Amino acid sequence: MNLEPMFLKLDRIAGGRGVGYTIPEEMRIHPTTRAAFVAITWLLVAEFVLGIIAVIIAIVLQLNGTDVRFSVWMRGLVVLAMTATLFYFAWRAQKGYYWAYSRLKLFSKIFPIVTLVLAAIPGLYPLWMVTEQILFSLILIGVSDYLSSDHMRAAFPKPPKRVDAE
Repeated sequence: MNLEPMFLKLDRIAGGRGVGYTIPEEMRIHPTTRAAFVAITWLLVAEFVLGIIAVIIAIVLQLNGTDVRFSVWMRGLVVLAMTATLFYFAWRAQKGYYWAYSRLKLFSKIFPIVTLVLAAIPGLYPLWMVTEQILFSLILIGVSDYLSSDHMRAAFPKPPKRVDAE
């Protein structure tokens, strides 16, 4: 079953006007580009596992009589949803879509800041959740570092400015 038409519609929502712009094939298949995406994928897997562990800890605590705050449940679910979105962006970026690369790069820079600010709010999360947030941020900073390397910036040049016909 060919799902690519459905993904292209989803890409249009996520990517906006520049959704069709892709990088040159030789840069997409370049060994350094491929190695960067392998590393990014493994970092996102670690992120997903971390999110699953956080939800499991919350479940175990709740089942053992500890009151688990709503903020902990929301954080756990949001991490899983964010990571799924980042996986999608990484997958589409591997296919050469500039929009996906730029979204992945942007979110891998913004999410750690938001996460660390939330972790710094006294009493919002228990210590184990604060630790999870710090690890989450460190992993995403790693993703951002790969995406910001000289090679990746060269592999994913910004699309040329669009000239609208009058």
